[in-house]
Amino acid sequence: MRKLVLLLILVVLIPNNLILSEKTSEEKLPPRFKIWLEEEVGYIISPREKEVFQKLQSDREREFFMEAFWKQRDPTPGTPENEFRTEHYRRIQYANHTYGHSTVKPGWKTDRGRIYIILGDPRDIERYTGDAQIFNSEVWFFQGLTQYGLPTAFNLVFFQKNGMGEYILYSPLQHGPQAMMKNYFSDQSNHLKAYQTLRRINPTLARVSMTLLPDEPVRYGQPSLASDTLMLNVYQVPQKQFKDTYAEKFLLYKDIVEVEYSANYMDSDSLVKVIKDPSGLYFVHYLIELRKFSVDSFQDKFVTNLKVNGTITDSAEKTIYQFEGSIPFEFNESQLERITYHPFALYDMFPLIPGEYRFSVLLKNEVSKEFTSIERSLIIPEEESSPGIRPLILGYKALSSDKSSLKPFKFGKIQIYSQPRKIFHPQDTLYIGFQLYGLTPDLASSGILEFIINQDTKLQSVHEFSKRIADYKDKQNIHEEVSLAKYSPGYYQIAVRLKNGEDVVALAKERFEITPASAIPRPWVYSKTFPPLSHSGYSYDLGRQYFNKGETERARLQFESVFQKMPDSLPIALSLARVYNLEKEYHKIKQILLPFSNLSQPNYDVSLLLGKAHQNLGEFSQAISFYDKAVSSFGVNQDLLNFIGECYFRLKELEEALAAWERSLELNPNQPEIENKINSIKK
Repeated sequence: MRKLVLLLILVVLIPNNLILSEKTSEEKLPPRFKIWLEEEVGYIISPREKEVFQKLQSDREREFFMEAFWKQRDPTPGTPENEFRTEHYRRIQYANHTYGHSTVKPGWKTDRGRIYIILGDPRDIERYTGDAQIFNSEVWFFQGLTQYGLPTAFNLVFFQKNGMGEYILYSPLQHGPQAMMKNYFSDQSNHLKAYQTLRRINPTLARVSMTLLPDEPVRYGQPSLASDTLMLNVYQVPQKQFKDTYAEKFLLYKDIVEVEYSANYMDSDSLVKVIKDPSGLYFVHYLIELRKFSVDSFQDKFVTNLKVNGTITDSAEKTIYQFEGSIPFEFNESQLERITYHPFALYDMFPLIPGEYRFSVLLKNEVSKEFTSIERSLIIPEEESSPGIRPLILGYKALSSDKSSLKPFKFGKIQIYSQPRKIFHPQDTLYIGFQLYGLTPDLASSGILEFIINQDTKLQSVHEFSKRIADYKDKQNIHEEVSLAKYSPGYYQIAVRLKNGEDVVALAKERFEITPASAIPRPWVYSKTFPPLSHSGYSYDLGRQYFNKGETERARLQFESVFQKMPDSLPIALSLARVYNLEKEYHKIKQILLPFSNLSQPNYDVSLLLGKAHQNLGEFSQAISFYDKAVSSFGVNQDLLNFIGECYFRLKELEEALAAWERSLELNPNQPEIENKINSIKK
């Protein structure tokens, strides 16, 4: 018991110890930010928010973070007043005015001040003062805070320890009933005797000295363990009130997102899955579900515009692929009414070459100046030799469509509509979708798929069924449906086993929840539709990825394939020319780019690549003409001047070479190689 008591006491004291350990970081803050962090929000800021705030480097960043901090707590974001902030500062003012009289501390630093700031006004306060046998005490009664994981009703007790100083928070385990009596000299470890003595003096105070929970009986004269757990949970209420995900997003995107967005993080859920097309190409499918969708009114219409920016980077943080898009929305009043109380979900997908990556998406609402983001690690395998099951997708709806069209979260002919939280209603049908890969002929003909659904609280399965793989027409894309009508609310897990006889070859699992709620607000979905795989855009995207990854041979194959179909496309011609430049195939650069050299609006990259091609082929006069065209259209830069100087030098036109290189040195004096060339000409 003594070990347990010590452990709980240490746990309760952790928040204060953490504050002490972080003093070094806080002392570096300017005074006004230090006051905000320590005095104004010290009790309600989460550890993650505090850590992010201490990492910020400028006052401007701190100001924007403070704005974001309060916006996340605003119960009515569309109104001028932030009621949470107003109430919080009212509590601090009340605590300073009411609880700072009997101590040198300001009221917010006292135990009563801290609890008042966290929980607000109690339902009732019983005060015991001026008694000859017990120290001054207060019993605060709270009710109706179950949403924060607290009991339906509970008490908190404060007392003047040893009759002096401020009121401190009473702990049944740490203090015991004996600490509340003035002249109690019996065995201090005998809680039962102390309780019986206090009960004769004040039965109400005696009971709360053993347990803070009205419904918990006093047993064997032992103080309540649950009471000290309650006290720890009270300290954690601010962390349960609001999500602090925005803090990490603020730190991650503060240098990327425009200033007007940085304090306006939108809470969202996301789902990311990798699905393989029958052609062998992998696609990354993702959805972002927004809890709210802000629009602006214009005449009798309601409009907004979403901006999407996606990035794929490798382990060295090298960018392999980027994409962006803009999605405008326009609604009339009746349409807006239908979607107002529903979340919004964006479904999208893109092809990706094999490798290990970091995937991030930044989604901005350009009307409300809000943003959200997702980040995931991705592995796209080069080969899949052994049989397996890709991760399951659980949906609340499934629609059939033309097999040739590509849509996010579509397997074969079926597109599955899912929500990241995977919450279902007993009236729903559970749609299960996944892919099999690496099937041997033996598995394809005699293998079995076994479906097992378990409830978390039960060891035995709630529902099981099996099906032969041979019975599926499409053996790569598997779909099943399960009615949830007979399922009681709770948490479940579905497991799918790929079996060869009695041997389990592969296994995939996914959890889901069945809610007792009367209805679930399903999102309204914006799902992109993509052209068939024969479209040249896929080869172009894959070529860009291979090129950025340094796999030029694979990039060349993709670009040449699409260039044959679209020889008039300047972006494709430039991409292929960059590959040829790396492979030193300068004649081919001339072949594909010369048709673009006389455009009405000159292109810098065309002029530069043609200049390099002619220069490397020893055609210096032609190279100079293209470099001059780049200069006349886009101005001079160090590289162009150096190329021009080198060409004139090879043509033995030394005065022209000298002029170009000296101009280059004016732009950047730190070029020792160019200085040496100039000196050699002058000598």
